[in-house]
Amino acid sequence: YRREDEHDSCGIGFVADIKGRASHDILRRGLEVLERMEHRGAESADNKTGDGSGVLMQIPHDFYAELIPNLPPAGTYGAGLVFLSGPGNDGEAEKNNTTIVKHIEDIAAATGLAVLGWRDVPVNSGVIGIIARAAEPVIRQIFLGLRDRAASAAETGVSDLEFRLYIFRKTLEKRLREDKTLEHAGARGYMPSLSSRTVVYKGMFMSSQLKDYFPELRDERVKTAVALIHSRFSTNTFPDWPLAQPFRMVAHNGEINTIKGNRFWMAAREALFSHPRFGGALQDILPCLEPDRSDSATFDNALELLVMSGRSLPHALMMLIPESWNDKNPIPPELKAFYEYHACVMEPWDGPASMVFCDGRYVGGTLDRNGLRPSRYAVTRDDLIVMASETGVQDFRSDEVVYKGRLRPGKLLLVDMAEGRIIPDEEAKRQVCQSRPYSDWVANQVITLRQELTGDGAMEPFGESQLDTDRKRLFMEKAFGYSREDRDKLLLVMAETGGEPTGSMGTDTPAAVFSDRSQRVYSYFKQAFAQVTNPPIDSIREDLVMTLTSFVGPQRNLLDETEAHCRRIKVLNPIMTPADLERLKNLSPGDFKSRTLDATFAAGAAGGLEKALETLAGHAEAAAGDGVSLLILSDRAALEGSRCALPALLASGAVHH
Repeated sequence: YRREDEHDSCGIGFVADIKGRASHDILRRGLEVLERMEHRGAESADNKTGDGSGVLMQIPHDFYAELIPNLPPAGTYGAGLVFLSGPGNDGEAEKNNTTIVKHIEDIAAATGLAVLGWRDVPVNSGVIGIIARAAEPVIRQIFLGLRDRAASAAETGVSDLEFRLYIFRKTLEKRLREDKTLEHAGARGYMPSLSSRTVVYKGMFMSSQLKDYFPELRDERVKTAVALIHSRFSTNTFPDWPLAQPFRMVAHNGEINTIKGNRFWMAAREALFSHPRFGGALQDILPCLEPDRSDSATFDNALELLVMSGRSLPHALMMLIPESWNDKNPIPPELKAFYEYHACVMEPWDGPASMVFCDGRYVGGTLDRNGLRPSRYAVTRDDLIVMASETGVQDFRSDEVVYKGRLRPGKLLLVDMAEGRIIPDEEAKRQVCQSRPYSDWVANQVITLRQELTGDGAMEPFGESQLDTDRKRLFMEKAFGYSREDRDKLLLVMAETGGEPTGSMGTDTPAAVFSDRSQRVYSYFKQAFAQVTNPPIDSIREDLVMTLTSFVGPQRNLLDETEAHCRRIKVLNPIMTPADLERLKNLSPGDFKSRTLDATFAAGAAGGLEKALETLAGHAEAAAGDGVSLLILSDRAALEGSRCALPALLASGAVHH
C-alpha cells in the first residue's frame, strides 16, 4: 500500500432486481453497498459529518399507504421529501416554513395538483456530526395527486402526473428564490425528489449514517426493486444538504470539466425554448438550471429537462455524454449520424464521468467517452444486478454469478425492470438512433467547410503576404504584443517543425498580473481543468476520442427535433486562414448571411478600448437583429498604423456573451 497512489472520488452504485420484483432485501443490499464505499466519501473535522450520502429507490407504496389515510393507488400520486428551515434559525424557522408551505399550496393549485397529505419524517439527529447538525433542515414529506383524476390515464413517455410534478417543483424553486423575505433566514424548501415513481433520501451523512438517520430505511415494509446510492467527495462545491446525491435521476462520480460553458450555453438557448406541452408554464420554470449548484446537480437539471420535453432517458444521456464518433471509432454509421446531428444541437458535457441513473423503470450506468472512471457490475442467477465504482461491494459465491464485467468508454448499461431484462448497448442505441432519419438529415443539411491542404499536409498558403518587409513584420509584432522570445523560441519552432517547443522544466516568469511589463491579454488566463482527479490527456495519442471539429451557425429550439436543427457549418480545424473566411462569406446567403465587423479603434483615443468594445457589441447585436448568422471580427485595419486592434480574446468574448 502506498498512500500516494490514492485518488479521492465519489462512490456510486446500484442494486436492482432485473425482473422488477420489489423487496426490502434490495434496499438492504443497496445500503450495504453504500457502507462499503464509505472510504469514497469525505468526512469533516468533527469526524462525524460527511460530504453527503443518499439512496434513490422506488416509492414504497404499501408502507406509505399505512401512514397516509386514503392514499390513492400506486402511480397515481407523487411523493417527495421537503427540506424546510431548521429549528436553529433565530426563531424565524416557523415563519419561514409557513411561507414555504403557502407557496407550495398556491403552486399546487395553479398546476392542477392537490395536496393529499403531509407527514413528519422520523429522523435521528444524534447520529450526525455537529457541523451537519448546524445546517440540518426540518424534513417533511408531501403527497400530491391530480385534481382531475381522468388526466392520469397512461400515456407514452412522461405521464401527465409526472410532467405536472416537474412543473410544480421547478416553479416552486423559482418562487422561493424570488421571495426576498426568505433570502437570509436559512429557508429551504428544497425537494430532493418529487415523483410518482421514485423517492430520494439523502443528506450530509457519512455512508454508515444514512440508515440510522432515517430509521424507516430499516423497516421491512419499505420495499423496492432498485436502490441507487452515492457517497460524496465534493470537489467543486462545499458540502451542503441539497448537494448530497443521488439527485432526481442520476448519481455521478467524476467531474464535468466543461460545466461553466455548458451552463452559459443552456442559459443562452432559453430565449429559443418553445414546446406545446409546456405552453405558458415554460417561463415559470426558467432558468432550467438551478443556480449555485454542483456540476452533477446541473447535469441532472439538464437531463430532466430533455426527458420532460419528450426524449427517452437513453436518448437524453446519449446527447449529454456522447460516445466518440470520429472515423477511428468502429460504431455503426447510423449511430455516428445520430451523434453528429446532436453535436449540431448541443455541446457535450465533458469530463471524467461515471453516471448511474434511474427513473423508476430503467436503471443503468454510462461512462464518458474516455472511460476515465471505473464501473463494474455482476449479474446473479436469481436476476440480481449489482453495479458500483469498484468491486467488493457485495459478497456472492462464485456459483451464484452468471457473468460480470466492466462498463466500457461511452457505453450504456441499461436494465428495463418492466420488461425484466438487460438491454445491450447496441440494441438500446439502435432504438434511439433509428427513431428519426438522422443519417438523411445530416447528409442533407450539414455543410462541411472545405479547408484545403497542400501536398505536404500543411494548410494552404495565405496568398499575398502581409509581412513583405522586416519593418512591417516588426511593427505587427510590437502592435500585437509579441516579443523576440515569443517569435524565436515558440512560433518559429512550431512553424519549422510542426511540434511543441521544448525548454527547461518549470518557469520563473512572473504571473502576468504581477508583471510591470505590457502583457498580451492571453497571458492573464489559464485553462481550467478538473480540480483533483483528471488525468492528463494527450490529444495526439488519444485521437480515438479527441476531435478538433466544431459547428458554427445559428442554433434552434433545444426542446424540438427537426431536420433544420443540423443546418450548420462543420469546421474541421479551428485554424481559419483568410481563404477559409472568404469561403464562409460566400456560402448561400439565404442560410448563412455574414457580416464583417471592425475590431479596431483609433490609437490614442481616451477610453478607446472600452468604447470600442461597447461599439463592437452594439454592432453585433444590430447585425443579429438584421438576420445575420455569421459574424466575422476583423482587426486588419490595425495594419494602417493609426488604429489599434482590440485583443481578439476581448473582442470575441464581448460579442459572445
